[in-house]
Amino acid sequence: MDILTSYGVILIALAAIFGFFMAWGIGANDVANAMGTSVGSKALTIKQAIFIAMIFEFAGAYLAGGEVTATIRKGIIDSAYFIDSPDLLVFGMIASLLAAGFWLLFASYLGWPVSTTHSIVGAIVGFAAVGISVDSVSWGKVGSIVGSWIVTPAISGFIAYLIFMSAQKLIFDRDNPLKMAQRYVPFYMGFAGLVLSLVTITKGLKHVGLHLTLVEGWLWSLAIAVLVFFIGKAAISRLKFDPSADRNMHYTNVEKVFAVLMVVTACCMAFAHGSNDVANAIGPVAAVVSVVSSGGEISSSAKMAWWILPLGGVGIVAGLAIFGHRVIATIGKGITHLTPSRGFAAELAAASTVVLASGTGLPISTTQTLVGAVLGVGMARGIAALNLGVVRNIVVSWVVTLPAGAIMSIIFFYIIKAAFGV
Repeated sequence: MDILTSYGVILIALAAIFGFFMAWGIGANDVANAMGTSVGSKALTIKQAIFIAMIFEFAGAYLAGGEVTATIRKGIIDSAYFIDSPDLLVFGMIASLLAAGFWLLFASYLGWPVSTTHSIVGAIVGFAAVGISVDSVSWGKVGSIVGSWIVTPAISGFIAYLIFMSAQKLIFDRDNPLKMAQRYVPFYMGFAGLVLSLVTITKGLKHVGLHLTLVEGWLWSLAIAVLVFFIGKAAISRLKFDPSADRNMHYTNVEKVFAVLMVVTACCMAFAHGSNDVANAIGPVAAVVSVVSSGGEISSSAKMAWWILPLGGVGIVAGLAIFGHRVIATIGKGITHLTPSRGFAAELAAASTVVLASGTGLPISTTQTLVGAVLGVGMARGIAALNLGVVRNIVVSWVVTLPAGAIMSIIFFYIIKAAFGV
């Protein structure tokens, strides 16, 4: 307890610095995954994708990042084991941030698309199980998170498959694909607008003082979706193509229409990712600030300091801008050949899945959600459309991430304990 009183400012500063470092790693690795489909399909250049992600990632983190943060902060370990030694909880959270940040830096440097959720969950479980007690870990909660790593790629893959196949049936397999695209693509844009606005209104705006009921949130979201529909319809109707061109040229023109749509889905995916994955960085920071500020009291309802969400949002943006291009290349070109229509199906499916998970407070892996969606699109074209070697390497990197985070967290935990004379 004396340690928290004597070194409280230092501990909070360390948590903030390492939390920013962890958020930087999320930007360099996970955000690159989210934007890789847009770049790989050539709907956006890398510079355009980074600019869009910087805006919407920060907006998602700041407006809608609080819902899933509670799960990371309070759900994985049992706080009862730290009541008599809150300093150990503080040390462990700081060690977890540092461990996860270093692993993400290493993986991003090599271009490996790993899971930031894996990294921080493994780190927290590692220090708690070894440094405190095996029983201090809420293994049931960890099990549900592990289960989500299997279920969510399957869900996003299935949604992506349905979206891609609907586009095939309604547009690409028709005699006049360009005309069908101009008819149906606005509906896809409206759906993307619904997904994006729903999470903003129902989950995000409470952090800026605006509280709406569920019905009011849905009505506003539907209104925004209708608006997006008409804006999309007007934009696509202004595209002029040669109706006498051959069928292949029509397909090319349809892909140009979907390229317009990819801008909307890229925004949607970036916002959804920011709302969900910022918790991986700021959850442990919030725990440290809460414990230190209360003099060692571990409360389940502590209010998050005002500066923590912006810290995570800025960190994510910085990581993407500086280091994100490495993993973008892996995701955008490695798994399967992407066109704007395929990338759109994958991005919208992944965004929908992440938004659903963020609303329920379950910390899923955006990496695995997006890869599942890309696999769903690839499977719709047959197994030969997938680069199984790249898929295998990605899965192996996922398996390594959990123990890597745990081992480094244990090492840093004991180093920090020794540094403060505990």
